Amino acid sequence: MTASQFPGAALTAEQWRLVEALGASLNPQQARWISGYFAGLDSGLLRGGVQAGAAPLALPSAAAAPGTRALTILYGSETGNSAELAANLAAAAREQGLDPVLADMGEYKTRKLKDEQDLLILISTHGEGDPPQPAAGFFDFVESRKAPKLPNLRYAVLALGDMTYEHFCGAGKRLDERFEVLGGSRLRARVDCDVDYEEPAEAWGIEMLAMLAADRVDAVPAVATTGAMVVPAPQPAAAASAYGKRNPFPATVIENMVLAGRGSTKETRHIEISIEDSGLQYEPGDALGIVSRNDPALVDSLLGALHMEGDAPLTVKGHATTLAEALADRFEITTATQRFLDHWGELTSATESFSAMSSAERAEFLHGNHIIDIVRAFPLQGIDPQRFVDGLRPLQPRLYSIASSLAVVPDEVHLTVSPVRYALHGEPRSGVASGHLADRAPVDSQLQVYIQSNPHFRLPDDDRPIIMIGAGTGVAPYRSFLQEREARGSNGRSWLFFGERNFRTDFLYQIEWQTWLKDDILTRMDVAFSRDHAEKVYVQHRISEQARDVYAWLEEGAHVYVCGDATHLAPDVHEALLNVVEEQASIQREAAEEYFRDLQRDGRYQRDVY
Repeated sequence: MTASQFPGAALTAEQWRLVEALGASLNPQQARWISGYFAGLDSGLLRGGVQAGAAPLALPSAAAAPGTRALTILYGSETGNSAELAANLAAAAREQGLDPVLADMGEYKTRKLKDEQDLLILISTHGEGDPPQPAAGFFDFVESRKAPKLPNLRYAVLALGDMTYEHFCGAGKRLDERFEVLGGSRLRARVDCDVDYEEPAEAWGIEMLAMLAADRVDAVPAVATTGAMVVPAPQPAAAASAYGKRNPFPATVIENMVLAGRGSTKETRHIEISIEDSGLQYEPGDALGIVSRNDPALVDSLLGALHMEGDAPLTVKGHATTLAEALADRFEITTATQRFLDHWGELTSATESFSAMSSAERAEFLHGNHIIDIVRAFPLQGIDPQRFVDGLRPLQPRLYSIASSLAVVPDEVHLTVSPVRYALHGEPRSGVASGHLADRAPVDSQLQVYIQSNPHFRLPDDDRPIIMIGAGTGVAPYRSFLQEREARGSNGRSWLFFGERNFRTDFLYQIEWQTWLKDDILTRMDVAFSRDHAEKVYVQHRISEQARDVYAWLEEGAHVYVCGDATHLAPDVHEALLNVVEEQASIQREAAEEYFRDLQRDGRYQRDVY
């Protein structure tokens, strides 16, 4: 057939020559893959393209019989991003005639791993290379001697991370390398995404589905009728509402008060927000997403350092705006990343200075310098505004544990917020969202909000005992827990371990805890105020002091919750709990660790740390 004979003369003679040459070189499996690939192009599947620099796809092995391999989409998520992407991917896979199993690492039965065939993994990184809290048990298993060999496994990893951390996408890298060691074969090279993950994640999913659909003969025709991969994911906490992360609700602040007492060395605020008429629903343990704005004073300072005018026209993702507006609410302009450092180095010819730094020196430099500090240290005049913002990341929402129950305060969300404040280069600095909430969110002002479900931090449905451990603002979800239990009329025992700096000024929600104690909603409370005595006492010390009773509660079926700082509180509390079980049960450390892995798998050991 010549080009003129092709229906509608859709191809030029040169294009048709290339198609014929390609067709003659393909085996049947490759031809099926190309069929799915171009069907995806026709339906708009690949409109975002494949990530630049990505390794070529691995074609199906000759040993794999088309249409017979099972597909599992496995995700590990801390704040819901990986979970949403995985749900979207599973829905798109079903539309293409595939039959995927969607699984959360926090609930996945590891004994199934040896039988997996095609595995698409979406995993976020928590902190410095750690897995999300719900996925910790899965990582423990995969990285242990118990992990099976996986010679029949084909897999691909989509890693989500944050380039402000030294071990960017560390959790994804760990799984990718470990599955290779266990004998698995990559379907394609791992894709690492920064906080602006949407487009590369979509391209990765489209590429994977096109390949897998083409590998299953019966599924190929379905590819041509499929739309874009990203479809609306179900939102368990807000099923009745059209509002979400991409369409936040304009909520009104109805209370914003200092919670800490006069003379406190730490500012803590109680903030109440109305969500009336929003349709938003939440459960105790969920978080509120705040779509914040940058400090106007910082925007002005950055514009001055750049010698730019705020009214300079700009286009951001197809939308016309001004530079000042974009810096105010579209881009991260505080924390610098490796990405910005590379970008600014190229613009200012400072690349040599930056590249001479070791990894540790770069991490230290980024930790001690914000974007404005780097701009001041390596000035550049006359830069085009669009070139400057090309090195910035999108401004990300911040999540705050909800400190209320809808059963007690319908149409409201309560937060407990301690604003981040510090000095850098002789100037006062503050957290993007916490500073906004503390300084620029007075009563009657509006905040853009949405509900972020947290299914791995939930009260038990029945009246089983609960042990709640937290310090500072980490006590917020426990206020929602006890409000909910009071509203339910629950008879379950509850025990709170709470820590802060000083009893007189920092006993957050003291009257409420005491009322719940009196009414037997709260059964026990142990507190630790670290700065009231010469020798500092923390919640982990109180846990050790009550070791016998803590173990008794665990043996009686108690659920344990830990909320607060991931760097100190979480590991210190975990160590204290391990010691309790090791000593009280007279077992070795390995057995105590397995004890808590079992609790975690059963949903009885839940952590929400940050």
